[in-house]
Amino acid sequence: MANWHSFKALGRYFLFDVPSNSLFQIEEPVHQYLNQAVLPDLIKAEVELELNELRNMGFLQETREAELHFKKEPVLKALCLHASHDCNLRCKYCFAGTGPFGGDRENMSFEVGRQALDLLLLESGPRNQLEVDFFGGEPLLNLEVVKQIVAYGRVEMAKKGKVINFTLTTNGVKLDPKAREFLNREQIALVLSLDGRPQVNDEMRGKGSYERIVPNILEVVKGRSNKNYYLRGTYTANNLDFTEDVSHLYDLGLRELSLEPVVDKEAEYRLTEQHFARIEAEYDKLSEFYLQKKRMGAGFTFFHFEISLEHGPCLPKRLTGCGAGFDYFAVTPKGELYPCHQFVGREGFLMGNVRDGIVNDTLRSEFGAATLYKKEGCADCWSRYYCSGGCHANAHLMNGSIYKPDKVGCRLQQKRLECALALKGIELAEKAAVND
Repeated sequence: MANWHSFKALGRYFLFDVPSNSLFQIEEPVHQYLNQAVLPDLIKAEVELELNELRNMGFLQETREAELHFKKEPVLKALCLHASHDCNLRCKYCFAGTGPFGGDRENMSFEVGRQALDLLLLESGPRNQLEVDFFGGEPLLNLEVVKQIVAYGRVEMAKKGKVINFTLTTNGVKLDPKAREFLNREQIALVLSLDGRPQVNDEMRGKGSYERIVPNILEVVKGRSNKNYYLRGTYTANNLDFTEDVSHLYDLGLRELSLEPVVDKEAEYRLTEQHFARIEAEYDKLSEFYLQKKRMGAGFTFFHFEISLEHGPCLPKRLTGCGAGFDYFAVTPKGELYPCHQFVGREGFLMGNVRDGIVNDTLRSEFGAATLYKKEGCADCWSRYYCSGGCHANAHLMNGSIYKPDKVGCRLQQKRLECALALKGIELAEKAAVND
């Protein structure tokens, strides 16, 4: 049972109270005491006095808080439309098997896309804000159908009094002027794939891909008055110095960044427990870089470092995460429904189709009930309300069950959260010092 967590980051010591989502900056002896170090009696007594004051205020409780519950209605909130099961790159780590997800290389028809949007609008109940993500493969290989689906969605959502927010994930190869004009005009949010430095990117995404992609990415970002994009990279065992990749992306002028650890069971570039010390040290280095830029007034967004202590995740997200398999589904070019894009093609996870809707209600109920309380070790983890039990798909890939989280992923999530909390604590302390 972990109701609090004491840690060191960015040269300071912090205490995070889990149930209250409260963060305290503490002195080193307090950290040592909480981590069961032997202290001189006088110092120990002083520390215990400080901690008792916190306990009297309701923090650092010994017993686990009551399990949180909510009623989650089975209504759709989002669909991931696989506009193309083909790709113009052959990235080594691609979980889609370089495009077809183990099936045929094919594109989605407008008819399937239309039926998918009809299903979303019909099954979204009282929800007014909906999400549609264009995915692949490479969705820009099917740009004309993407355009038709967006146009249809604009008309139909107006009829229903709802809003569909569109996102498109692309490797950038086909971000030509025609595609850029459409995406920017329609204000479609973008997830742009690039791993960082040229040699790092080309090692995994193909020789010469960096030179083909970067000019297109810079052009599409330059044409956006808002920041509705993310540059998403992947790091592997081959580039554990990934702060250099974030720095490179920053130097390109990109400010909305995300860098994700590769997930693989067998590849030589996979991440293992042997890499933990090196990766954790690198996240410390990345935190220093992030803080330095922020203090200079030239900060950037790094997805895993952006948290709110005032609000935190909403209750359903705290307990279940993304909603895959319950209120979020992926749609294949044939119109098949799967729990999410990563489950597409996996045996036993076909849940229905765009014509008939969700027909595997048993599996849908299983995903809806897969809260952190039912996942192995999650209820006793200090990061439970930010991790929410981790990714279902990664758990199934690594351990054969959505109830057994990927332990490598857990460790990395905990380290990133420590960095995020420390950065937030320093930000709040520096703001308070200015106001004083």
